[in-house]
Amino acid sequence: MTFSALSIQLFTRATSLYHEADHVDTPIKNPYAPGTIEYDLFLKNWIDAVQWHLEDIIRQPDIDPVKALALKRRIDKSNQDRTDLVERIDSFFFEKFQNTIPLPDAVINTESPAWAIDRLSILVLKIWHMRVEVDRVDATSEHKQQCLQKWETLNDQCRDLSSAIDQLLTDIELGRRYMKVYKQMKMYNDPSLNPSLYANK
Repeated sequence: MTFSALSIQLFTRATSLYHEADHVDTPIKNPYAPGTIEYDLFLKNWIDAVQWHLEDIIRQPDIDPVKALALKRRIDKSNQDRTDLVERIDSFFFEKFQNTIPLPDAVINTESPAWAIDRLSILVLKIWHMRVEVDRVDATSEHKQQCLQKWETLNDQCRDLSSAIDQLLTDIELGRRYMKVYKQMKMYNDPSLNPSLYANK
């Protein structure tokens, strides 16, 4: 099984399990052992699924401002958790390929493997939710048809991205490309780097 196929399998399982309760406060039901790549991939999609729905809720036009602020803080925390997890997945690849010697003409990719896999996780969620729109019993036939076309495009995009991810991993393994692990160094979450936080001390 290719790595992208494994990722899609785990992302789909996480998305399905999340939607059994379909509530942002549902406890995480991760069936995999902590410390494994399967655990991290499942957790990655679960975080994305929860954040997807938080983003839906915060856009309600009549939302209470106090609730909206609490949700915004929760989304900020989720974004940080997501970034930390992507970096952990990249560390898995960095360790996996640490003994590979890049070829003299090896090049670096525009994004790391884990950030590409992050996009794959979001795509799985988009496919899931677009299918819900296709199957909505209260939607017009025009709405369903438009959503079906979008769903087909998303599946095509998923196939292309999967192929690109697997090619990237093969290129890194064979030394045709190399990777670096950069910490994202988000400044707005750091009290020592965000002027709005340290100026009020």
